[in-house]
Amino acid sequence: MSNSSESHAHPGVGHVVPTSLLGATLVALLVLTGVTVGLSGVKLGSFNIGIAMLIATIKGALVCLYFMHLRWDRPFNAIILIASLAFLALFITLALMDTLEYAPTLYGGQAPGMLRK
Repeated sequence: MSNSSESHAHPGVGHVVPTSLLGATLVALLVLTGVTVGLSGVKLGSFNIGIAMLIATIKGALVCLYFMHLRWDRPFNAIILIASLAFLALFITLALMDTLEYAPTLYGGQAPGMLRK
């Protein structure tokens, strides 16, 4: 038998979030969900989608910050998250701009070949 004094380092416990903070985050998410549902019945024209996306962004940020512990993680991970969200916003914006470009030329009826003579 060898008598070795090596010790294997075990990873420590990560950041422990108080239950009260997680509960408050849950309540905030539920309230924001209620606000989203409540605003879905209000006719705000083209602002409906913008407000819904803003609320969804806030909810996503809360989930990332508190449930995924990004608030207490290395700043590099936050930079990667913000960069990926920025690219997502860019791609969605480009897709919407393309849709707005060809939408006026769409014909609302049947295709020309489908018309009866």
